[in-house]
Amino acid sequence: MNAAQIVEAVLFASDAPLRAEEIARADESLDEDLVEEAIEALNASYAEEERAFEIRELGEGYQILTRPEFAPYLERFDTVPRPSRLSGPALETLAIIAYRQPIGRIEIEYIRGVGSQGVIRTLQDRGLIDVVGRSEGLGRPLLYGTTQTFLEHFGFRSLDELPRPEELPVILRENVPLEDPEEEPDEVVDEDAPQPGVEDVLAAEVSPPPEEDPEVVGEGGA
Repeated sequence: MNAAQIVEAVLFASDAPLRAEEIARADESLDEDLVEEAIEALNASYAEEERAFEIRELGEGYQILTRPEFAPYLERFDTVPRPSRLSGPALETLAIIAYRQPIGRIEIEYIRGVGSQGVIRTLQDRGLIDVVGRSEGLGRPLLYGTTQTFLEHFGFRSLDELPRPEELPVILRENVPLEDPEEEPDEVVDEDAPQPGVEDVLAAEVSPPPEEDPEVVGEGGA
């Protein structure tokens, strides 16, 4: 067995991205440099043979994925796993967190103009965001940021691959100052309300999503 065959076998069997150092544990002859060289060779071979898949770098790991142009064919089959689609308000909140992190709930609600506690909980349940610290302000509120799962879900290697600011809705492009509201909005969010534009921002490099999963809509999430 050569290095490329071992790396290909490990990635083919894995249902989650693997780092080069993790792949190297498959055999004593491998190290991180050899793994990365094997991945480059495999991708070159896939491209030359016009295969329907490739090895993508997601976050800090690698995974074999079907090329985006084949997504319309896969959507015809119920047996092909599909990521659950987020609702418009969840995507809007996620976009705000991605570009403003670390950020607290009150600032998120001020930017959105509506209570966001339920949406934040949904995003946490999905593993897309997490608590990354506490603010130095009054009460030291929790601060949220995106996770490794966020990068993997949207196909980004790092946050540097997020769309440029000029491609964003005004609500994210402009640095809106946070006023000091006397009351915190705690109303339940209607996640069925239309929120155009946000999905295009975060899913710009992702294949067309399936129909919305009703289980991820609402305060509790899935």
